[in-house]
Amino acid sequence: MKALVTGATGFLGSAVVRELLRNGEEVRVLVRPNANRLNLQGLDVEEAPGDVTDFDSVRRAVRGCDQVYHVAALYTMTDPPQAYYRINVEGTRNVLAACLEADVRRVVHTSTIAAVGSARAGRLADEETVWDLGEFFLPYVTTKYLAEVEAWRACARGLPVVVVNPTAPMGERDLKPTPTGKLIVDFLNGRMPLYPPMSLNVIDADDVAAGHRLAMEKGRPGERYILGGENVTVRQILAVLSRLTGVPAPRWPIPYAAAWVAGLFGDLVLARLLGRPSIVSLASVRFLKRPMHASNRKALKELGLTLTPLEDCLKKAVRWFHAHGYLKKPIRVP
Repeated sequence: MKALVTGATGFLGSAVVRELLRNGEEVRVLVRPNANRLNLQGLDVEEAPGDVTDFDSVRRAVRGCDQVYHVAALYTMTDPPQAYYRINVEGTRNVLAACLEADVRRVVHTSTIAAVGSARAGRLADEETVWDLGEFFLPYVTTKYLAEVEAWRACARGLPVVVVNPTAPMGERDLKPTPTGKLIVDFLNGRMPLYPPMSLNVIDADDVAAGHRLAMEKGRPGERYILGGENVTVRQILAVLSRLTGVPAPRWPIPYAAAWVAGLFGDLVLARLLGRPSIVSLASVRFLKRPMHASNRKALKELGLTLTPLEDCLKKAVRWFHAHGYLKKPIRVP
C-alpha cells in the first residue's frame, strides 16, 4: 500500500514519514516547490510537487494512494489570520475532497489538543471535552478547530477519517522552530528571565508519529484520539532542561499584570498602528491561564501508544538544536 503524507517537510510530518518507512511502507510526500527539504534528506520517498491550498496538485498527489496522513498546517502565532484559514481550513477541505474523489481507504487527520479544549474543574481534557477556546479568537486555535469540523463532515459523507489530537510536541527536526521548540531555544539562549505560568501536556514528536500509524491501523473512523504524554508546567520543563544542561532556570513567573500590559502593547501599537504581527496579545495572555492538561487514556488503551519519558524527549531536542546551530553557546547533554 502507498501512503501520502502532507506537511512532510515539517516537524511532525517528517516524523510520520520516518515512522512509516521504518514500518516498511511506501511513502509519497506532498512538497511545496520552495520548501526546506532538510527533514527529508536521505529518505526513500516519492515527491509530489504541490500545496494543500492548490486542489489540483492535491488531487494528483492523492491519486494511487490507499492511505493519507494529513499533517500539513500553519503552526505559528504571528501570521495574518487569512493565512491560517487558507492553509488550515481550506487546505484540509481540499485534501479531504481529493480523498473522497479518489476513494481513499482511510485518512488520519492531524488536529491538536487546542481543538479539544482545556482542562476544567480539576478534570483533564479528554476526547469528550466540549471546545471552550473560541472566546480567545486566536487564529491558529480557531482554524484548527474548524479544520477538525471539516474532517467530521467528510466522515459523514463516507470517508473513513480518524482524527488525532497531539498535545505539545517536542523533539528532533523542529526546523522553524515551532512555538514549543522555541520555548527550549529561548531558554537555552538566555532569553527567558521569567517563565510563563503555563500548564501543558508534552509528548515526543516520534511518539506522535507512532500514534499516527497506530491510528491508521487500529483507530476507529469517526473517532478522535488525544496523543499526549506527561502533564507538566513550563516551570517543570525548564527545571529538567536546567538539570540536563546546567543553564539556570528562571525563578519567578511573568506577572500577569506585566503580561497584560505587553499584550495591550502588542494589540494597539504593533498590530493596529504599525501593522506588525505580535506573538503577545491580550488574547494570548488570557490563554496562558487555561490549563491544557489532557488525558491520553484512550490512545494508550485502544491504539497501544507507548511514550518516551519527558527527560529523554528533551535530551533529543537539545541535541538536535545544538547540532543544527540554533544555540548561541555549545550545550551538550549526557
